[in-house]
Amino acid sequence: MSRTARVNLLIGTGHFLSHFYMLILPPLFIAWKGEFGVSYGELGLAAALMSGVTAVLQTPVGFMVDKHGARPFLVGGTALMAGCILLMGFATEFWMILALAALSGVGNSVIHPADYSILSGSIDKDRMGRAFALHTFSGNLGFACGPPVVAALMVIMGWREAVMLLGALGLPVVGAIMLQSRILTDQGRQADTGPVMSGRALLMTRPMLMFFGFYLLGAMASGGVQAWAVTVLHDVRGLEIAVASAGLTGFMVGQTAGVLVGGWFADGARRLTAITIGLTVASAVLILIAGVLPVGGWLILGLLTLAGLALGASRTPRDIMVKDAAPPGQIGKVFGFVSAGLPLGSALTPAPFGYLIDHGHPELVFVLVSALLMASLLCMTSARGAVRAERGIPAVAAE
Repeated sequence: MSRTARVNLLIGTGHFLSHFYMLILPPLFIAWKGEFGVSYGELGLAAALMSGVTAVLQTPVGFMVDKHGARPFLVGGTALMAGCILLMGFATEFWMILALAALSGVGNSVIHPADYSILSGSIDKDRMGRAFALHTFSGNLGFACGPPVVAALMVIMGWREAVMLLGALGLPVVGAIMLQSRILTDQGRQADTGPVMSGRALLMTRPMLMFFGFYLLGAMASGGVQAWAVTVLHDVRGLEIAVASAGLTGFMVGQTAGVLVGGWFADGARRLTAITIGLTVASAVLILIAGVLPVGGWLILGLLTLAGLALGASRTPRDIMVKDAAPPGQIGKVFGFVSAGLPLGSALTPAPFGYLIDHGHPELVFVLVSALLMASLLCMTSARGAVRAERGIPAVAAE
């Protein structure tokens, strides 16, 4: 196996675990409710703590990754994440679950800044798009596998044994990263050519704030579809729940497959801005058609699958643009900051969209999803324009 393949396998496996562990908690809620006698609100707090701690700590962890190197943080974060899941199997009070969920979020916060730092330093530039695509794909696969795997194991062996087994499975991953750490190269460092902008000042520049907005708005749009597509298609289109659910599944499968397609785009094309705009606009239009025009149920399935495919394919060019905008030696903090928009965006959308549905306007959900995607492009083009202006690159030459 080539060095590039081994790097992708190691980083991808850790990223898979990160996303896998984040979604094994919801299937455990029913068992925990009976075991600990807690409310659904308290159960939701466990998932909120894991995601919230991850989002809040990603940026400060990115600063530490840039200063001290990514490999020790990747090993420590993965070990902490897996160990906390394992220890949940021994919990006798619900406060222990909450504490372990928060600590697991601490470990999880390492993954994005450390992974992107290592990929940027370990992968050849002409393969970077495919490496980033595989990284995103492995995370999406972790999301998809988490709920059914833990649900099946709970039926076979009980919830305690299930979480202990799943936590223990992370330990060989930690061992593999440690044993193969010599092939994981950190990002390149910035040459000492004079005064360097501080990390905090860098993150407050227009390009980084606009890229954060790009990630945030895109996540809000995806979160709206994931949370409410089934309800909207059932209430507005009158589709059976099974058909409406198939529409959501098509969107999710398309989005996951599209990530791999986007990797080839990112490696083979120079006009990343144009590609990202075209794919995002296509996704927004397809979602709008599915939500507004009187089309049949199975046609809606096709529309949403294509919308997910286009949106997923836009994700790797997006990540490459952020990498190219980050100064050498600053990739950890940059990705820690902008990717914090992903969990934040996913958390912001469900409640206000649910409010719209409660007040008799489910048809507006897909309209607003499309509007959010179009607004995200304003952030992206603003960021790219600011980067070009800072570097004195003419727009035609850049694109």
